[in-house]
Amino acid sequence: MTLRGLDEPGPIKAVLFDFHSTLVDQGDPRVWLSLAWTHAGRSGNPQDQLGQEAFEALAAWVDRIWEHVRDIDPDNERDLSSKRHREVYDALMAGIPAVDLELSGALYEVMLETWLPYDDALPTLRELKRRGLKLALISNVGLNVQAVLERAGMATLFDAVILSYEVGAVKPEARIFECALDLLEVSPGQALMVGDNALDDGGAALLGIRTLLLPRTLGRQHGLDIVLRMVGV
Repeated sequence: MTLRGLDEPGPIKAVLFDFHSTLVDQGDPRVWLSLAWTHAGRSGNPQDQLGQEAFEALAAWVDRIWEHVRDIDPDNERDLSSKRHREVYDALMAGIPAVDLELSGALYEVMLETWLPYDDALPTLRELKRRGLKLALISNVGLNVQAVLERAGMATLFDAVILSYEVGAVKPEARIFECALDLLEVSPGQALMVGDNALDDGGAALLGIRTLLLPRTLGRQHGLDIVLRMVGV
């Protein structure tokens, strides 16, 4: 489709949601490390084997892994294919002395198992659906997240799921947002984008889509009730 240009803001008829750090959190990094440790077939636990101080330092680092990765992949190329996603991940992890090749592979293989919905995610989505709003998931991701959607109880709540590696475009590119608007059959002025990242999700604002940014939170609540207030619930 062609760029529509700005239009008059009207009642919000559709909400576009980012996924990671907006509807789901990647979970406790210590749990992620422990799962990977077991998955790699290693005895004991990583705290004892690495030492508590080294374990905590590594947990803090992997907790922000997708922030670190921007240093080597600023244009989100990893989110255009599963092959490139793994290549970028491997390149990043190669620079971490505490993580050998086997543990790195195990971390990647169990990565999605710790992703959990924020406690206010499902209630928000369900109330929006009940009120007749159209919903889309629009995510920069190089992996199939269908299993996470199903485990979180979200799989049937979206009218459209737009994943960057499937459409060949990444936020903040206009095309990925335009794809969502087309599928939902709404104009930019009828939509609200909800995300956590000003660089990526802020691309919606350039199309005239009202945009709400909620930075990643550490608790189980993410403050998604503000979405309901914005659409007039």
